[in-house]
Amino acid sequence: MENEQKPVEPTPPQYAAPARSVPPPLRGAPAVSPASGAKRGRGWMIVAIALFCALGVSLLLNMAGFVESFTGVAARQTAGPNLMEVLVEDYEGGDKIAVLSIEGIISSGDYNGTGFELARLLREQLKRAKEDKKVKAVVLRIDSPGGEVLASDAIYHEIESFQEESRKPVVASMGSLAASGGYYVAAPCRWIVAHEVTITGSIGVIMQGFNYRGLMNKVGLRPEVYKSGKFKDMLSGSRDLDNLSPAEKEAYKEERAMVQGLIDETYGRFKDVVKKGRDKAAKANRADNLKPGWEEYADGRILSGRQARELGFVDETGTFDDAVKRAARLAGIPGGKLVTYATPFNFANLFRLLGKAEPPTLKVDLGLEAPPIKNGRMYFLSPVLTF
Repeated sequence: MENEQKPVEPTPPQYAAPARSVPPPLRGAPAVSPASGAKRGRGWMIVAIALFCALGVSLLLNMAGFVESFTGVAARQTAGPNLMEVLVEDYEGGDKIAVLSIEGIISSGDYNGTGFELARLLREQLKRAKEDKKVKAVVLRIDSPGGEVLASDAIYHEIESFQEESRKPVVASMGSLAASGGYYVAAPCRWIVAHEVTITGSIGVIMQGFNYRGLMNKVGLRPEVYKSGKFKDMLSGSRDLDNLSPAEKEAYKEERAMVQGLIDETYGRFKDVVKKGRDKAAKANRADNLKPGWEEYADGRILSGRQARELGFVDETGTFDDAVKRAARLAGIPGGKLVTYATPFNFANLFRLLGKAEPPTLKVDLGLEAPPIKNGRMYFLSPVLTF
């Protein structure tokens, strides 16, 4: 039949999804909202991104040094260390007083990880002070027992040349120790200030070594030496001094006389440097400096700041602040901002240190601390560190 209707299939019932039951928060624990957790996560992310950006900028700024350390090819040519002016103490007005430092043993090696020796670094710092017309004077802070003869002499010439070329005074401010080479570098300064208990003086030269042949004999070790002349093994520590032939004894006496002559010559230069520097300072300051008979006290002995003042080795007893005031007075200014010149941190130096490989060494502990000097070199060094 055409009008017959088809049976309608029943629609399946729609069931609602059962609601999830949220467990109640634990008692005693604060409820943490999702929003607060997201904020903390974003905060740490921002800090991490900022640190990453800072690291990237530092690497880009130091890319030249980085490339040079790994390839050996300089990406740029620099005349010296990269120095930046740092404000030490503020003062109203435009004048400046540069504060430079000489600390520790004076040597020709790397100074404080800067990659430059102390004399080179000081030369660049003095160059900045000379070129800056606002810098009217320099205060040289010295806390050193001395060091190598050549390194001390190089610093002496840098200070002397700076004063002659710039006409700016250099005032030495001695710390707890400014002896031997520490006094040598202060000698050319226009004015020297020392504390009453500063250890200074020790005007003299020293060269020393060790003869370890007796120890070698005990362990059955005998060196074989081949030389082109009788003095080619001068200062050798393996020589058997107890069993020298008559000819070897005569050569040994000649050797000691030659070394002593070299020491005396260098010692004479030390005294000339002191005399020249103190005479120039006396003329510029219109005052008396070295007292008669001062050479009797230039025999290696150490002096206190008060004793050095009485003998004319220093001009004034006082503190660093007194040295700053004296520098301003000599420069003819009421005062000035204290500035210094420092080398900024360089990531290339860090990579260079990480990639540096030291050769294996054998060390024998004899229960004695080795002196901070090298065998066969002359030093202006205080005796408090050499024995």
